[in-house]
Amino acid sequence: MTVVESIRPGTLLRTWRERRGLSQLALAHRAGISSRHISFVETGRSQPSRDVVLRLSEHLEIPLRERNSILLAAGLAPAYPEHRLGEVPLAAVSDAIARILELHQPFPALVVDRHWTMIDANDAIVSMVADCDPDLLEPPVNVLRLTLHPRGLAPRILNLGQWRAHLLERLRHQIGATGDPVLSRLHDELEQYPCDDPVTTTAPHSLVVPLRLRLGDDELSFLSTTTLFGTPLDVTVSELAIEAFYPADASTAAALHGS
Repeated sequence: MTVVESIRPGTLLRTWRERRGLSQLALAHRAGISSRHISFVETGRSQPSRDVVLRLSEHLEIPLRERNSILLAAGLAPAYPEHRLGEVPLAAVSDAIARILELHQPFPALVVDRHWTMIDANDAIVSMVADCDPDLLEPPVNVLRLTLHPRGLAPRILNLGQWRAHLLERLRHQIGATGDPVLSRLHDELEQYPCDDPVTTTAPHSLVVPLRLRLGDDELSFLSTTTLFGTPLDVTVSELAIEAFYPADASTAAALHGS
């Protein structure tokens, strides 16, 4: 494959179709576009229109950032804006995030982007990672690296093998969905970190995987949840996730409430 071919919109669309495990016929049925036209687009015999790119992208569940890239490759303007959280168009989103993090106190919560870079966090997270190596806390902070690094949270995670397997499994799923090379490199790095009790996969009978953490004299147990913004139309918003932790037992809740 040449560099020129790799940036053709049809090449990009074919890559995403193959990543989703769909035939041209299956995609044509879903999107309401003839398989012949999809074939022409993928081979470069036909230049896709804006409507075709967006329709195929929707049915292939392509991330907004990559949809814009395909449009640009087709010589078309991006369809989705990208603003920073501090900019006026995202003021309501920024306010909502700040409110969620604050209201979640005294339980830990943080916001990450598509590469697991920490965007914001509440005071409970700050306290949780206070004893980690200062180098790992220098922005940009990668949350997965901070968690599994031997100079990060890892020495205080009581079920490190289980939690590590959970995070790596989740990361592999994200790589499969996005094909992001940055995440692939991150996965390779995290796999090299030492673990005295390596687990290759999470137990299939487990309802949830807890995070069991030693914090001072306390042994805390958390359940985690991930919140995404519904139907985002901005690239930045589409890539944000709020990771929130809840007490998994009464003793953890009491410790966090200072009881």
